[in-house]
Amino acid sequence: MQLMKVQNEKQRDDAFLVRRVVFIHEQQVPEELEMDEFDQDATHFVGYVEEDPVAAGRVRLVEDYGKLERICVKKDYRGHHFGQGIIFHIEDYLKGQGYLKAKLNAQTHAEGFYQSLGYETISEEFMDAGIPHVTMIKTLT
Repeated sequence: MQLMKVQNEKQRDDAFLVRRVVFIHEQQVPEELEMDEFDQDATHFVGYVEEDPVAAGRVRLVEDYGKLERICVKKDYRGHHFGQGIIFHIEDYLKGQGYLKAKLNAQTHAEGFYQSLGYETISEEFMDAGIPHVTMIKTLT
């Protein structure tokens, strides 16, 4: 998979396409919750296999940490470490920006995945868009 920071409208549209497939169509998240006001100012990332956009995510720089959001991989491409790849790519971007802490809200079914990447759960379970989540943090080294 080729990962990149979104640099143009086509790449942004591709990242949004992956999010629509995973969150809106697969997980039934309402579009008005998935595509939000933070999309305008967030830094977006997209991953391709050949010409097919298969992974996406965004990060916002908040206070002293980077907030990873909307991390997703199309169903047919899961199990190939693409999720790990996009997380590490965003973390490298954050370190390059001088940030040493990452935070995210993980769907509870993915909590173990994020723990395997060094994230620590710091909240009780809560609901977001009808899906159980927990907040997790990681110190970047």
